[in-house]
Amino acid sequence: MSKKSNIKNKIKKFWKLGSEDYNTSHFDVNSNGELLVREGNFQYNIFELIKKYGTPTEIVFPTIIENRVRDLIDTFSAYIKILGYKGKFFYHYAMKVNQNREFVLPAVAEGANLEVSSANELYLTKKMLEQEKFNEKIRVICNGPKTPKYIALINELRNRGLSIIPIIEEYNELEALKKFKGDIGIRLNMNIRIGAHWDKKFNRFGFTEEEIYKLGRIKNLAVLHYHLSSQIEKIEGIISPLKKAIEIYARLKEKNPTLDTIDIGGGAGIPYEKKKHFYKAKTLIQQVVKTAKHYADKFKIKHPNLIVEWGRYVAAPAQITIYKILAEKPIENKNDKKWYIIDGSFMNDLVDTWAIHQKWHVTPVNNLNTKKLQKVWLVGSSCDSDDKYTAGGSYILLPKLDETKELYIAFFDTGAYQDSLSSHHCLLSSPLKLVVSNGEVRIARKRETPEDIGKLFGW
Repeated sequence: MSKKSNIKNKIKKFWKLGSEDYNTSHFDVNSNGELLVREGNFQYNIFELIKKYGTPTEIVFPTIIENRVRDLIDTFSAYIKILGYKGKFFYHYAMKVNQNREFVLPAVAEGANLEVSSANELYLTKKMLEQEKFNEKIRVICNGPKTPKYIALINELRNRGLSIIPIIEEYNELEALKKFKGDIGIRLNMNIRIGAHWDKKFNRFGFTEEEIYKLGRIKNLAVLHYHLSSQIEKIEGIISPLKKAIEIYARLKEKNPTLDTIDIGGGAGIPYEKKKHFYKAKTLIQQVVKTAKHYADKFKIKHPNLIVEWGRYVAAPAQITIYKILAEKPIENKNDKKWYIIDGSFMNDLVDTWAIHQKWHVTPVNNLNTKKLQKVWLVGSSCDSDDKYTAGGSYILLPKLDETKELYIAFFDTGAYQDSLSSHHCLLSSPLKLVVSNGEVRIARKRETPEDIGKLFGW
């Protein structure tokens, strides 16, 4: 290996780039210390893009979505065959994770079905159907509270031939959909704690195990659904509930012979922090299929079809968010650390930073090859003291500002939830959104002007 290649590999290793374990296999660095994103043999220089389009900016990579959906479906199919599993597998992309067409359509293009959680999300599905954006054989799972508007749309699309499966979560929904002519599902409120950040002691959605048994025969019941948490950090947090679900499924099937599917919901996590070992999707999928087979055989039932709604797993790695460092400021009583001020807002653009104290992987966009690094905390450009990122009280290593004329930084894995949760605190503008695919760059959302923001608030 040449000295030049050795230096480059050290830089990549330091910043956790080019690693499948960290979901950064498509990231690289060039000889000038600038961040690259690879798409097959094509590559995008992020520094050059930012110099052209400015910041703050979100950059979406549809190819990453396509690759992850395809790999997920192929891996499930492979283990179903290897392990002799007799059920089918269906992947349903959870639209609530990111409803932007730049995320939804690439997922659908690679074989994803859809999961919606509101009437408005189902309306987007109707719109895609009318525009002939997908194969009419696509399946749609309907979660979330079923308002009259939502139920009316479910019935309309079912009558138009769409394979749509409402998941019953409450008694009033069971009554409202008792004449529904297609398959239905029922949501189980499973009494299991799994030690995830979003794990809740109390859950208002679904029926308890005892309540489901008391329902007896349910017309057209096809799916047993449950969802415990999001960003589950250990495989056992997904496998343990599956074992219990199959036991309940077996008992339900005694009175409901049409039941043939278990939907294990979302939950598959991604290695946001890039600091510790995280399970691989391949290992998780193998364990899901293996467990489903073992327990179905144990209870002497036909292997159920399997559905997963892993939206974060697909969407998060497909977007990065870029900011410029505007200035630095000493941190009181922290002599070795400084505030770096960004030209955007965490509370507006990456709200999980503030809301759930999400930890992100942050790297420079330029000057990746510097050896002079500064321990920093980051602060947004709003007037709010909570608009900051401190890596959970630790610090972020970034190049010293006196070593470069300008410094841009990238937040990784920002494709899940941040857009739908974003706000306009202090009337700050949303970032520009770029979509890069097949060697081309297109603007999906312009950077908002003061006039654009004013109109949102009636001015």
